[in-house]
Amino acid sequence: MHPLCPCWSCYCLLLISSLGVQGTPVAPRADPEQVHLSYPGEPGSMTVTWTTWVPTPSEVQFGLQPTGPLPLRAQGTFSPFVDGGILRRKLYIHRVTLRGLLPGVQYVYRCGSSRGWSRRFRFRALKNGPHWSPRLAVFGDLGTDNPKAFPRLRRDTQRGMYDAVLHVGDFAYDMDQDNARVGDKFMQLIEPVAASLPYMTCPGNHEERYNFSNYKARFSMPGNNEGLWYSWDLGPAHIISFSTEVYFFLSYGHHLVERQFHWLESDLQKANKNRTARPWIITMGHRPMYCSNADLDDCTWHESKVRKGLHGKFYGLEDLFYKYGVDLQLWAHEHSYERLWPIYDYQVFNGSQEMPYTNPRGPVHIITGSAGCEERLTPFSLFPRPWSAVRVKEYGYTRLHILNGTHVHIQQVSDDQDGKIVDDIWVVKPLVGRMMYF
Repeated sequence: MHPLCPCWSCYCLLLISSLGVQGTPVAPRADPEQVHLSYPGEPGSMTVTWTTWVPTPSEVQFGLQPTGPLPLRAQGTFSPFVDGGILRRKLYIHRVTLRGLLPGVQYVYRCGSSRGWSRRFRFRALKNGPHWSPRLAVFGDLGTDNPKAFPRLRRDTQRGMYDAVLHVGDFAYDMDQDNARVGDKFMQLIEPVAASLPYMTCPGNHEERYNFSNYKARFSMPGNNEGLWYSWDLGPAHIISFSTEVYFFLSYGHHLVERQFHWLESDLQKANKNRTARPWIITMGHRPMYCSNADLDDCTWHESKVRKGLHGKFYGLEDLFYKYGVDLQLWAHEHSYERLWPIYDYQVFNGSQEMPYTNPRGPVHIITGSAGCEERLTPFSLFPRPWSAVRVKEYGYTRLHILNGTHVHIQQVSDDQDGKIVDDIWVVKPLVGRMMYF
């Protein structure tokens, strides 16, 4: 009798491992996983998104009591998502929007169906109107491997320190990898934070595969542009999220650059008309206009694409953001933290020598991409540029406190130094005469 060949042994092993204890295939799970929240832009609402491996009804049960029955119900929809990898893995993404929430009130919820429920989570509904002080955690470039800052972010979230998260591009490294299993692992990683706070996003270069399909499918952002660009109001601020990637992955369509640019201009015009109610305009996009890192990324070039546009003259964002008086620009991509002096066209526009961020005459740029990923930290060039105020090559993330219509507090938390605050500034702007810089 001839011994089994190695390939036949492997086949038998795979067959056995794919069967249950009774010799039948293991059924895909109907239990929800990868639960996360987002704010759909409508006061008194919150969207719950989760994944199952079979099609099931989409329901959220919620209420005010931590134990006992959850008396409120909301139904939603699910969509199949087929990853572009060779296995064509299929996920079912569920979305349910809760409405009529009481501002500032804590809710308990679970999601799923009679075929399986998630555990219970808690969130606090966002307050309505401009007269409150939102607290945000801001970062980009968080990977499934080496997510250095995430344990601290999780603890801070559990302590009730934040009202929302801004993730400024680059997730998982990468969500499409291993036939999207890395995306699943990442969404499971962030669940303890993202199931408790609205987790607001923008696309980065690591989301590019299959026309950003994993990003578009897994996150539920406001508007009708698949989360590539959108805006929302939070307290005294109008926050705009956009895609820097339309400038770099032109194979998906040059028209996206033009569409986004015109949308941005229209949104900024509306935001300026509403400055009395929402004095602050804040943008978030993945690749910075400026940086002083020691690499060859777009931001190290004098005429960066994000800053000056295609071919150095079409649809550049610096002039647009300057014209409409964007106050604070949040970026990532560089795996470090850098704060710039108020700047426009390489000129520093500090408010004064003593108080550079009090009534600055140009936007403030913050680059915060050091949350932790497999690519490690990015070094800086040997000498800082004249427009670079602070550079930190340490893992960490940024705290943004929009105190009121005139004061914003920005802090950088170093995970390498056990939570030490390594940068701390206030941006102060009067309510009068702040629409545009010129």
